[in-house]
Amino acid sequence: MMLWGWILLGCAAAWAIKFAGYLVPVRWLQSPRMSRVAGCLTIGLLASLTAMNTVSAGTGLALDARLGALIAAALALVLRLPFLVVVLAGAAAAALLRLL
Repeated sequence: MMLWGWILLGCAAAWAIKFAGYLVPVRWLQSPRMSRVAGCLTIGLLASLTAMNTVSAGTGLALDARLGALIAAALALVLRLPFLVVVLAGAAAAALLRLL
């Protein structure tokens, strides 16, 4: 199959999955259980994406400035600093660690 065929197939699959979400009954989505599940899935997916981007390098592990930046940002979050300060703390930690 040509490249464009795979792209169109992927687009069709993404559209079908998204459209299937509209077919779910509203009462299922409004239950407290579904709200908890959706909240936990969102947090879990975001945490795994952050971990993957922090310690992965191709097919191996990389312990570099990104891990230090994540630790600095997490510490700023624990201290309940404003979001801009959290971002700046992570960026500054990464810059300092790369300088070393």
